[in-house]
Amino acid sequence: MLFNSYYFIFLFLPAALSGYYFLNYVNRYRAANIFLTGMSLWFYGYFNASYLLIICGSIVANFLFAKAMVSFSAKPSLRKAVLVFGICANVAVIFYFKYFNFFLENINALFHRSFELKNILLPLGISFFTFQQLSYLVDSYRGQTEGYSFDEYALFVSFFPQLIAGPIVLHSETIPQFREVSNRRILYQNFSRGMYIFALGLFKKVIIADTFGKPVDYGFLIAFNLNTLEALLVSLCYTFQLFFDFSGYCDMAIGISAMFNIDLPGNFRSPYRAASITEFWDRWHMSLTRFLKTYIYIPLGGNRRGRFRTYVNIMIVYLVSGIWHGANWTFVLWGVLHGLLSCLNRLFQKQWSKLCKPIRWAATFAAVDFLWILFRADSIETAITFLRQIFHFTGFSIREELAGCFRLEEFAFLEEKIPVLQYLASHVTAFYLWLFLLAAFVVILFFKNSKELVFKPTLRRTIVTVVCMLWSVLSLSGISAFLYFNF
Repeated sequence: MLFNSYYFIFLFLPAALSGYYFLNYVNRYRAANIFLTGMSLWFYGYFNASYLLIICGSIVANFLFAKAMVSFSAKPSLRKAVLVFGICANVAVIFYFKYFNFFLENINALFHRSFELKNILLPLGISFFTFQQLSYLVDSYRGQTEGYSFDEYALFVSFFPQLIAGPIVLHSETIPQFREVSNRRILYQNFSRGMYIFALGLFKKVIIADTFGKPVDYGFLIAFNLNTLEALLVSLCYTFQLFFDFSGYCDMAIGISAMFNIDLPGNFRSPYRAASITEFWDRWHMSLTRFLKTYIYIPLGGNRRGRFRTYVNIMIVYLVSGIWHGANWTFVLWGVLHGLLSCLNRLFQKQWSKLCKPIRWAATFAAVDFLWILFRADSIETAITFLRQIFHFTGFSIREELAGCFRLEEFAFLEEKIPVLQYLASHVTAFYLWLFLLAAFVVILFFKNSKELVFKPTLRRTIVTVVCMLWSVLSLSGISAFLYFNF
């Protein structure tokens, strides 16, 4: 089920909130947990009920692994064996659904075999809920989990706002909040704040990200035909599409959770303001970065075993990040290049810090932007073609098919009411394209992110909420999935 759909906004979400708070109102706390878990599973299995077998099996198996480690607390070797088996089982499930065909394709190519590819349907969000449960297994092994009941654990994993595309949360962040009795009543400050953030996230997805997505889809289809300016603009559009799409989803997840009095961790902290690759990853998809640091980088030794080992550990982390994102060599290369830039950033940190901040920001933004081309391309060859179009200086015109993607129907109405807007639209080439890009830069560089907002239920925020909701809901005819659902 999609957050940006009439079904979710007008049926599912009101039903989930009403049922949850009613059961809590009559002091049926465990029933409320079970109800919310059931609603979350309905949310997950809405498009394909077979997904439920996978997530339910994963929840049961990992809960039993954790319980086994607790029962073997006096037998370290058995506890470790259960942990290793649990990790391998989870990795095997991800490998089968996400990477098995990729593995066969490469075996066929390398050894001239003809193994038949399987028709495997990738379960939504499998990487997210698997990583979340892996963190729980490791914490259970370390003795850092409490005696959670099965219904608490199932709700922790399946809680629908963050189930499909994160943020990747820890048990210590959500289960204690569900246990808090004061959170089981409607808190209107949280509810109104949640509505506000949800409306902003919906607007970011439906109006901004989906608009940027149109020229991106068109541009990558004809990558070999783009001139220099068009290729640059399409790459910029994808940079903004990805940010507003994913951060919009996370804002909606944070907003919905706030309506349930659950405070989710932020996943973005204005990443495109970063002045180095290292800083970018401190700001982008922060829950994934935290997982990789806590459960891979630090156990490998972090930066405690010398410079060479530190660089090796960094490369391993970024390689895992690339592989986590998808079964394609483009993601692997994307991860490796980010790792190399991070190592170079660490190696030349003193020299880098002496450059003025605008130069450091521009270089970082350009590097991130060009690497997103790899992230979006369906093959390394397509990415190379795209980059070749940029650096061959083949022209600086903008075709109407690209510029027209930004001419929303709403703008035609505004042009009738605002003569200046009509004049600019008719006399400035690709006016709305430049307007969208300018607005996007202003937002990423100067606006506060959702976790920085100090919410007060004022008239201005009420108007912003209503306008964002109405505009977004009226634009839902062309519903599109979130980009990170693929991961």
